[in-house]
Amino acid sequence: MNKEALFSDGSSYYLIPSEPVAGEDVKFRFRTLKDDDVSVYLLTDYKKIEMLKTYTEGKFDYYEVIMTMPSVAMYYEFEIRDASEMVYYNRFEVSDKRELESAFRLAPGFKTPSWSKGAVMYQIFIDRFNNGDKNNDVYTGEYLYIDSKVIGVEDWNAPIENMDVRRFYGGDLQGVLDKLDYLEDLGVEVIYFNPLFVSPSNHKYDSQDYDNIDPHLGVIKEEYKNGTYSERTTSYDNLNASNELFIKLVEEMHKRGMKVIIDGVFNHCGSYNKWLDRYKIYENKEGFEKGAYISKDSPYNSYFHFNDNSDKAWPYNNTYVGWWGQDTLPKLQYETSEELFSHVLTVARKWVSPPYNCDGWRLDVAADLGNSKDFNHFFWERFRMAVKNANPEAVIIAEHYGDPSEWLEGDEWDSVMNYDAFMEPVTWFLTGMEKHSDEYRSDLDGNGDYFKKTMIYHMSRMMNSSLLTAMNQLSNHDHSRFLTRTNKKVGRLDKLGAEAAGEGIDYSVMRLAILIQMTWIGSPTLYYGDEVGVVGFTDPDSRRTFPWGNENTDLYDFYKAAIKLHKKYSCLKTGSILILLANKNILSFARFNEKEKIIVVINNNDEIKEINVPIWRAEVKGAEYLQKIILTYNNGYNLEYDRYLNYNGELILNLPAHSGIVLKAV
Repeated sequence: MNKEALFSDGSSYYLIPSEPVAGEDVKFRFRTLKDDDVSVYLLTDYKKIEMLKTYTEGKFDYYEVIMTMPSVAMYYEFEIRDASEMVYYNRFEVSDKRELESAFRLAPGFKTPSWSKGAVMYQIFIDRFNNGDKNNDVYTGEYLYIDSKVIGVEDWNAPIENMDVRRFYGGDLQGVLDKLDYLEDLGVEVIYFNPLFVSPSNHKYDSQDYDNIDPHLGVIKEEYKNGTYSERTTSYDNLNASNELFIKLVEEMHKRGMKVIIDGVFNHCGSYNKWLDRYKIYENKEGFEKGAYISKDSPYNSYFHFNDNSDKAWPYNNTYVGWWGQDTLPKLQYETSEELFSHVLTVARKWVSPPYNCDGWRLDVAADLGNSKDFNHFFWERFRMAVKNANPEAVIIAEHYGDPSEWLEGDEWDSVMNYDAFMEPVTWFLTGMEKHSDEYRSDLDGNGDYFKKTMIYHMSRMMNSSLLTAMNQLSNHDHSRFLTRTNKKVGRLDKLGAEAAGEGIDYSVMRLAILIQMTWIGSPTLYYGDEVGVVGFTDPDSRRTFPWGNENTDLYDFYKAAIKLHKKYSCLKTGSILILLANKNILSFARFNEKEKIIVVINNNDEIKEINVPIWRAEVKGAEYLQKIILTYNNGYNLEYDRYLNYNGELILNLPAHSGIVLKAV
């Protein structure tokens, strides 16, 4: 048998329907080489069914079988036999043995929103994006945070400092409203906001009030312009006006066809949180209960775990359990408080329901929530039910490192921020750098074999619906900027200084990364400023301000063209993916469905390379030629028309150094 011809996946061409419900008939399809004398079987957890050859097209025969979707999740793979051997086909492609972890998975009723599959997302760290309303700016000395005065940075272009958490540049919701034309022109379909709720830090991962948008991001009324922090963040006038501004922003985005994902930080809150109120922000404020740090009679005592349960003066030893021991991040104790559990589910429903109408949640450190794995799963199951009942089209995407499969079985998260099956393998392959710029590894730099094996393994941890919705980022707020990684400098801001992040950067490698990002399976997710050349070492340096008026317009134009490419072809949003070549600094893969075939070829070597790509494996027919859509090279890119011959299923091309090409079969 020809093993290179064997193929199936969870896409809508090979699994019909691709998101079945219990009791529904499902058609499984499998591909072999035309006239290969083989027998094909569908293997599930509990049965083996012979598949029938139903039609032939191009170089392939297609086998099919129909079975009823069971009421529980199922595993499946394929057995292929000829006269001399037997192999299996699963998420690891061709294998000589069966292994449960490599099998395809299918959960009845599990689906991700159609709008989220392959959607172009844009992450905004709001304090650094655009200052649209200076009246709501944090002013220097407004309050103490981590024992020092907060700083209102007056110069938008001032460099980031090592202790950045209490420095505020003034980006806000009005600033986003003012730039919606920019985002629409770029081609953005979804905006993902870092946390927006009331919080004393610039990153806002230490929530103070889950029920309200922070007035420093929203609206501070004139009478509170010079008020104290307590007055500005607890005033119902400010809170209500800020919530109203957020409603307006979401409405304007929806009018433009954009969706909105907000950040949910539910593992822990902040020491300023109104339930704890360590710093007496809410003390004696009308409408607010006593915080657990303030009073033994607080209704919120069960929300936290104090370290000494003796009958001493309140609070017990002034200490409580913090996430990773951080007393600025008290860990929420759901197991001891039904009220807390219920309240957070109310928050989950509230923001995806009218009048706010957000389109989903991104969940911070989601695997850490709770004090046991069993409870963690119990919580996220209830969270999913609450969110989906309120808004069935809302998406739930978790921050997660490592194998996410136990949370992606159809009843908890929809997908993840895709570190393991995108950011890390792409970074290692193109730069040899670790995603924080903390390490350079020559053995992984350009290592195509490692790239392929790593990608296939980590993609196998997700069902297809999750894979299509995964956030594929090159950079974000927790890691160094990808453009900085291209200089292969190991280190951080405190050791190397701000200037080093922009020294020796390689735009040709950045363009290759963008090509992969816009053609790989999943949702390409830009981190604000990546599209205009923002650099930076890892957090906090990756949180530099957007350089309005000083953008790299060439890079912006390229990103815009790549986004247009991604949105034009349905196979790039929901089609199959197949790695065709993975050699030293050479990568080629295909995205394809029944109507479209896209071929991507990358040469990250320092010299021109002749590359022979087996495009027949992507179902490119012998009579078809390939039309160039976009070509990148050392000094730029072009979109000019050109076409390449198909040599009976083989593409032969000479690709310049540090260049990439995207072609479509015509």
